[in-house]
Order: sequence, then C-alpha cells, then structure tokens
Amino acid sequence: MADDSIVVDSLARRMRAMHSLWEQAVGTMGLAEVNHVEREGVLPIAFSLFHFVNIEDSSASGLGAGPVIFDDAWASRVALGVADHGKERTVSDMMAQRIGDYEAFVEYMTEVFAKTERWIGEIDPARLSDVVVRRPFPDAIASTYSARVAGAEGITRLDAAECWIYQHGLRHMGEVEHARSLVGLGGMTS
Repeated sequence: MADDSIVVDSLARRMRAMHSLWEQAVGTMGLAEVNHVEREGVLPIAFSLFHFVNIEDSSASGLGAGPVIFDDAWASRVALGVADHGKERTVSDMMAQRIGDYEAFVEYMTEVFAKTERWIGEIDPARLSDVVVRRPFPDAIASTYSARVAGAEGITRLDAAECWIYQHGLRHMGEVEHARSLVGLGGMTS
C-alpha cells in the first residue's frame, strides 16, 4: 500500500463514526422499541443489535484484537431470547430474538467497540495486507460480500475489517434506522 498509515487512520476514523451511529441509536431507544415485533417476518431491532455487535466481537478477535468478549456470563446478563447471532439461522428462528437486559447489552456493545478501536489503533500497518482467508473459499464464505471484495489470493486483514466489521455495521445500521421508523423514532443521519 502506498502509505499504510493513511489507510489505518482512515479505517480508524470510519470505524469510530460507524460506532457512533450505533451508540446514538441505542441511546435513543428502550426495550419496548428494541423488542417490538412489527409483524411476522420482520425481525425486531434486537436482532440487528445483537447480531452485528456479536459478529464484530468474533470478527475483531479473529483478526487479532484479543479474545472474544461474549461468553456464558454475558449471555446470562443480556438475557437474549435466542443466544445466537443468527447468521446461520432462519428468519423464523430469529423472530424470537429479544434483549432482556438492555443496559447489559449496551455495556457489552461498548466493550466490543473499544476492543475493535484499540486494535485498529495498535495494528502494524504492514499486517493489513496479510491474507486471512485464502482462495478457494469455504462454502460459508464463498457467497459473501467479502468474497466479492477479495483479491486474487483471498481476503486480506484490511478486506476483512472493512467487510466483516465496517460495512457489515453500516448495512445493519440501515436496518436499524428503517426499523426505528416502524416504532415511531426517526433516523439519525442525513
């Protein structure tokens, strides 16, 4: 890369901005809005909240940010309707997703975001080009957005941070902003 420090700085700023949207969203909702079910087939906001934060937790850890934070103790504290991020589950399964203790969820989210941002701030820029998933991709990755982004050798650490955390977070934030309108709350950006 031409100047890896510019890339790291840009990634850090974009990640912080994306995290700030999540913090704003959770700070302006309560359990009634988060667990609201509009109708069958429309997942509650609780799904997007836990799904994204839990995927970020494991993705950042897999990229070198330290251990996964979510464990049985967190599962008990957050009191999920479904103790799973839902990536491999059906919409029907995840219709039961609820957050029982919203304050505990926010605490978990805050720890995950801090872990990710700390990792980006400490990463050796030369490590961004390391290939973390080589071609040919396993079935679980072959049909993902990150597979479409991947270079000739595979998915680099930078590709993974961009796809699995940053872009994934923005995608689900769009769902959250739309769902907020269904419960009478507004969006957060223009």
